[in-house]
Amino acid sequence: MASRTPPRYVPTLTEVVSVGAQPQPGAATSLSEEQLVHRIMQRVDLTLERRLREAIATTVLEQTRSLGPMLREEIEAVVRDSVSQALAEELTASSKPA
Repeated sequence: MASRTPPRYVPTLTEVVSVGAQPQPGAATSLSEEQLVHRIMQRVDLTLERRLREAIATTVLEQTRSLGPMLREEIEAVVRDSVSQALAEELTASSKPA
């Protein structure tokens, strides 16, 4: 059976632990620099993704709340102008002799 090397991001056992052996408190693990960077980046990715999602949701909500009143004012002005223009055109058309 041929031995396959797992992809780089798949965790693998790098240290043999004897039954009953407890790691010394504060003892450094034997991680390579690449493994350490990879593990840190995984943690950062998870935290960053969650916090970015929260920040974006908060920003979108704030913007939506501030846009509501401005949009309402703009819509009212457009409707008012449209009704005024339609009324003026109707009055002009009805006052002309047929």
